[in-house]
Amino acid sequence: MGTIKTTNIEPIADNGTVTLGSSGDTFTVPSGVTITNNGTQTGFGETNTPAFMARLASNFTLTDQATVKVNFDTEDFDTDSAFASNKFTVPSGEGGKYFISAQLGVSASGSVVKRSDIYIYVNGSKVASGTGFDSSNTQYDVFVNVALSFDLSAGDYVEIYNYNDVSSGTPVARASDKQSYFTGFKIT
Repeated sequence: MGTIKTTNIEPIADNGTVTLGSSGDTFTVPSGVTITNNGTQTGFGETNTPAFMARLASNFTLTDQATVKVNFDTEDFDTDSAFASNKFTVPSGEGGKYFISAQLGVSASGSVVKRSDIYIYVNGSKVASGTGFDSSNTQYDVFVNVALSFDLSAGDYVEIYNYNDVSSGTPVARASDKQSYFTGFKIT
């Protein structure tokens, strides 16, 4: 085989297409070669969609010593309209590996937050948890978060739940500065 050396390849017609190879061919880029892209690229890498982020627009009242579903009421983005009714549902044809993350900023009206748990539920069952606790019984604010990558199938739904133990008063998940959010995206 031969080697073609040139500095520019253009299609015959203006705004045309140049095709390299055909189905089944392999092009190898040797080590040390730099590829520079100043145009639009398509078909490379991951798109990481569906993707969503929901958060609280105002403080959400939780319950002391009870597990409750957290109702995230504001969407920052939702690429596939898959977040609704406070849960993310995998769209048809979009099964695969997903990264899911959530955080809650919890306080209780000047009372000590002794423990706060956050849970990822898939199809109504707990699959992951994170815990924040105060062994000194002096913390009035606790941040809890959980993150996990796992396989989801079309139709699976993901929700966030919380459990708290406070010294008195009513615990709330705080909304300010996006302290409480629920986000995720498809990896592959």
